[in-house]
Amino acid sequence: MKMDLGISEPIDFSSGDHQQLVRKTADHKTKSKSGHRTSPSSEPKISRGHPHSKTSSQGDSYVVEISEETTQDDNNAAAGPFSDSSVRRAFIVKVFLILSAQLVVTVAITSVFVFWKALRVWVRNHAWFTYAILPAFFVVLIILACCGKIRRQVPGNYILLGVFTVLQGLLLGAVTVFYNAEEVLWATAATALLTLSLTLFALQTKWDFTLLNGVLFVLLFVLLIFGIFLIFIRSYWAQLLYAGLGTVVFSLYMVMDVQLMVGGQHHHSDLDPEEYVFAALNIYLDIINLLLFILELIGLLR
Repeated sequence: MKMDLGISEPIDFSSGDHQQLVRKTADHKTKSKSGHRTSPSSEPKISRGHPHSKTSSQGDSYVVEISEETTQDDNNAAAGPFSDSSVRRAFIVKVFLILSAQLVVTVAITSVFVFWKALRVWVRNHAWFTYAILPAFFVVLIILACCGKIRRQVPGNYILLGVFTVLQGLLLGAVTVFYNAEEVLWATAATALLTLSLTLFALQTKWDFTLLNGVLFVLLFVLLIFGIFLIFIRSYWAQLLYAGLGTVVFSLYMVMDVQLMVGGQHHHSDLDPEEYVFAALNIYLDIINLLLFILELIGLLR
């Protein structure tokens, strides 16, 4: 026996079209039970030869479309690891705790250089101290910045971050010996106020500073080249411009890094919940660079 199959519009179960199919089936069963018989002429004829040559009428036919339902788990997976607000909140708290510990250690180390006069004189007379710290500082920084697997492993990531913070504190202390204690205190207070203001601004503003990632990288490269030229060119106004430009660049970096950390509706917020060390490191470096450029500004203006 050969059958002619007709294709009609699909049935949408959500709209109730399937009830028509149920009613037709129920009517057919009722007629069969009541003794209704179809006439021989109405019975389908078996066609020989070409099956489609004598098709006078087509019966009702239905096509059922079954689509995969999107479950809540699939939606959560597509939304990312920060789809749960509690995960994001725990991440932010952890980053701020790590950052606070870093700043406390840095302030403690730098204070020794600021207020211990004998140490200040010794560092000024022995330049090798600063040059000896620089290689170790950059090695630890490269490991933390480039080796994602290492900075996610506990307790190795905390140990590396602690070593980096101590080295940064020693370098910062070696820089402050060339400034008066009053200048360092004013620069610290200005940096703290600016950091707090920029953080609140990043949390409240509707502007998406994460889109400036590429622009800020170009400005940072320009700032680096500018600083190399200043080694050979001694100009008061050029140094003042350099310090001002550095303050603006790292202020923008501060806002961008805070928005990356808090996430939300920003274009780029692809940090992983395990990247709390990396997030704390970025904001910490922004604060330290802000302090250095503000300190240079105050030194030049005084």
